[in-house]
Amino acid sequence: MQREIILQADKIGKYFHDPTEFKVLNDISFNVYRGEFITLVGKSGSGKSTLLYILSTMDTEYEGSLQIHGETVTDKKQNYLASLRNEKIGFVFQFHYLLPEFSCLKNVMIPALRLGKYSRKEIEDRAYQKLSMLGLQDQALKPSSKLSGGQQQRVAIARALINDPLIIMGDEPTGNLDSKNTLIVFDTFKQLAHEFNQTIIAVTHDNDFAEKSDRTIEMQDGTIISTDKKF
Repeated sequence: MQREIILQADKIGKYFHDPTEFKVLNDISFNVYRGEFITLVGKSGSGKSTLLYILSTMDTEYEGSLQIHGETVTDKKQNYLASLRNEKIGFVFQFHYLLPEFSCLKNVMIPALRLGKYSRKEIEDRAYQKLSMLGLQDQALKPSSKLSGGQQQRVAIARALINDPLIIMGDEPTGNLDSKNTLIVFDTFKQLAHEFNQTIIAVTHDNDFAEKSDRTIEMQDGTIISTDKKF
């Protein structure tokens, strides 16, 4: 059975112009498939975070083309891309960026309220469902500031899932966590990919995290040097 391509990068190139012109990404091409858990690795300065920023459609100044779910998103207007991100891409960062005075439930609801696709009651039900999936239903009404770091990151994952995005993109999603919570977040990602067919692309410095993902894309000096390296 042919796997469905969810994201396709074709000859992506990127220049920085300050203080002098410097090519930070060079001819980056690869496909990402539905239900695949991919990690992007490489030393600082290798270009992996710059690439993730382009893949997420937040950076539109690049050469080459990017397709998401069969649709070319290169050269689309900012309003269109903002709408696409809210509907089709969930984000998990190193820092969870939760609103501390809001309950976990309200934090998770925010992207769905912004999307405006469901009634408030439906959004609340969906938020409870995502928190339950991550073992946090008992914490739903607590202020997010009262949770541990690992729990807060799982709330951030629930928030990323609320609109049932095609892709979850993580930028060092375990970079701020201890080894126990790193393992919990990894297991969550693995379950999302393998049981719920969720596509995940995560930048990481953690070799153990990368080693256990489905596929690792290793970068060096703005180019891909390996697409399946395991440490």
